[in-house]
Amino acid sequence: QVQLAESGGGTVQAGGSLRLACGVSGGNSTRKCMGWFRQAPEKVREGLASIYGAGGTIVVAEAVRGRFTISQDNAKNMVYLQMNVLTPEDTAMYYCAAATSFMGCFPEANTFTDWGQGTQVTVSS
Repeated sequence: QVQLAESGGGTVQAGGSLRLACGVSGGNSTRKCMGWFRQAPEKVREGLASIYGAGGTIVVAEAVRGRFTISQDNAKNMVYLQMNVLTPEDTAMYYCAAATSFMGCFPEANTFTDWGQGTQVTVSS
């Protein structure tokens, strides 16, 4: 089982930026698909971005493409989500997730088996 710990959430004004971080530990497999998701109150969990492999194969959801960027630092066992030009609609709990057994690495919730506790992002207008 992979342990995940998100950080970097907070309150920011519309138009601002935040960088979320996810510390990754545990799990026997070096083959990991990492993803970022968010869930706003009374809404379904939304996949934002995923990353896999040393070369960093990346998929970013169309809804946030151009504003959100996923990256990883394998030496530090960290995954990041850079979020720019934030709007109040981005207000949600943000989650990091990991998968060690997968056919393809995409930001789809059913791919992932391990989840962090989440970090709250609030964007004020």
